[in-house]
Amino acid sequence: MEEFARIRYWTLERQSAEWQLQRGVALGIGDDAAVLDFSSAKDGIPGERRQLLAADTMVEQIHFAEHTMADEHIGHKALAANVSDIAAMGGVPLHAVVSVCVPPSWGPDRMKRIYDGLYACAEQYGVAIVGGDTTSSPSHLVISVALTGAVEAGKEMVRSGAKPGDAVFVTGPVGMSAAGLHLLQAAAGKADRPGADDPAYRSLLAAHQQPAPSVLAGRLLLRSGICHSLNDVSDGLASEAWELAEASGLRIVLDERSLPRSGSMSAYASRAGANPLDWMLYGGEDYVLVGTIDGGGAAAVKAEFERHGLPFYVIGRTEAGSPGVELIPLPRGWDGSGDGAANETLARLPLPKRGFNHFGT
Repeated sequence: MEEFARIRYWTLERQSAEWQLQRGVALGIGDDAAVLDFSSAKDGIPGERRQLLAADTMVEQIHFAEHTMADEHIGHKALAANVSDIAAMGGVPLHAVVSVCVPPSWGPDRMKRIYDGLYACAEQYGVAIVGGDTTSSPSHLVISVALTGAVEAGKEMVRSGAKPGDAVFVTGPVGMSAAGLHLLQAAAGKADRPGADDPAYRSLLAAHQQPAPSVLAGRLLLRSGICHSLNDVSDGLASEAWELAEASGLRIVLDERSLPRSGSMSAYASRAGANPLDWMLYGGEDYVLVGTIDGGGAAAVKAEFERHGLPFYVIGRTEAGSPGVELIPLPRGWDGSGDGAANETLARLPLPKRGFNHFGT
C-alpha cells in the first residue's frame, strides 16, 4: 500500500467536514497545509482569545512497548499528552497534526489501530485532526503530535504566578500510572500475567494506557480567577512542583498526609514490596494538574469541583524563600485520622529535583 493510500486508510471519513468546521477548520486533510479560522471555532471562549500550541513525541521502546501498550493505547496517549498541556494552560484543545515514522514491522492494519485510538481520544476532547506527515523508519515507531488550543486573552495559566501563602493543590491521585507500568512490566512474558488481569488493578492499567487529561479542571481553575500557577503532572509530582517553585521564585512545602492515594495503588505497592510514595512523587504520566491558588478561596474551588464530580486536594503551601520543594513526612504511627494539616514539629525533607528525564541529567 503506497503512502497516500495508507493515509486515506488511516484517516478517511473519521471526522465530518461539518464537525471540523465547528472547530474552526476551513480546510483539513488533503492539501499541503490546513487552513484554520480560530474566530469561527465553537470553543466556548467568549471575546478575544489567544492561540496555544503544544507538541509531544512518543518513541517505541522509550515510551511504549508491546507488553505495556496495545496499538490503540499508543494513539490515545500520543494525543492525550498534548491535550494535557493545553489543559495546564486553562485552554480548550482544537486542532492536531500527526506525524508518524513507521518501520517495516508496523503494517497498515496495526497503524490503523493506532489511529483508532487517536481518533477516539480526539472525539472525547473535541480535537479536529487536520493533517500531518508520514515517513518510513528503520526500526522503531515514532509518533509526534502537535496540538493547537485557545484560551481567553490574558488569562492563560502559567507556572510563574505562584505567590507566598498560596495553597498547593492537585486535581486527582498521583502515582497510578507508574504503578500500572510497574504491574505491566512485572507481568511481561509470564503466561498467567500475575496481577495484570486482576479487576482490582484495572484502574492502574487505565491510568497508564488511557490517561484522561484534566481539561474541565483547567477551565474551572481559570474561571475561578484565583489560580495563580498551574502545571500538569507528566514527569512526576516532585518534578512539577520544582518547576513551579523555580518559575515563581519561592518554596513549596508538601504535606505527605494530604497527598491523595489510590487504594488500588497502595494495595498493589504492598503486594509488590514497593514504596507508593516513590511512584507518587517521581512516577509521572498522571496528567492531573498541580498548581497554587489563593488559600482563602481553596474551599470554594473545591466545592465547585465537587459540583462537577471532580476531585480537588490541597496538598501543601508556598512560602517565601529560595526555590525548592520540601516534604513534611507522615508522623510515626499515624493512622490516617485527622484533617491532614501540616505538623510543624516534624522535620522537613528536601525533595530532590528529579523525575523522568530523557537525557539522565
